[in-house]
Amino acid sequence: MKSSKANPLLIVLSGPSGVGKDAVLSGIKKRWSSFHYAVTATTRPKRQVERDGVDYHFFSRDEFEEMIKKNELVEWANVYGNLYGVPKQELQQALARGQDVMVKVDVQGAASIKKIAPQAVFIFISPPSMDELRQRLRQRKTESSVDLELRIKAAQDEMKSLSMFDYVVVNQKDSVEQAVSQIESIMIAEKCRVKPRLVKLTKDSG
Repeated sequence: MKSSKANPLLIVLSGPSGVGKDAVLSGIKKRWSSFHYAVTATTRPKRQVERDGVDYHFFSRDEFEEMIKKNELVEWANVYGNLYGVPKQELQQALARGQDVMVKVDVQGAASIKKIAPQAVFIFISPPSMDELRQRLRQRKTESSVDLELRIKAAQDEMKSLSMFDYVVVNQKDSVEQAVSQIESIMIAEKCRVKPRLVKLTKDSG
């Protein structure tokens, strides 16, 4: 699918931890090479399978806090003791050159972006059930039992934020491609709008 340089879109993918946002985003990247995919900055330790600058920009806490002071992030949040944020400059540059942008954030981050870019397309990726989400988190084996319960509780709270989003896509077990296809349909519909979204990020946002 080709991007429209006249009215580039900012697509915000969000959802609870463990719902499969990374897998969905990976599937989207295989289909749409024309998009700019924003890489989230974090102080979280890098997992063995992750690549710096590809999966995340990994920073020390001091480095991240310096970015906050310099207002270099569109949004940032403290999630389970780790800092996450979206670098502002790469979003601004991509939108300025007419390129569609996709960013993956947690629900807190989506709320922050909505305040400064309400014309973005907000898509919530939902689990088919809380029991299924719990099972996925257990299989991931990256959280302690205490952290797992914290994430389940947070996910229950995040599900209450659905009204903030434009669309909800259920990521069924072993059906990532179905979720990707649904997001593709959303993208096509957005490109066919009679009144296109006019996305702007102000320079002093953050």
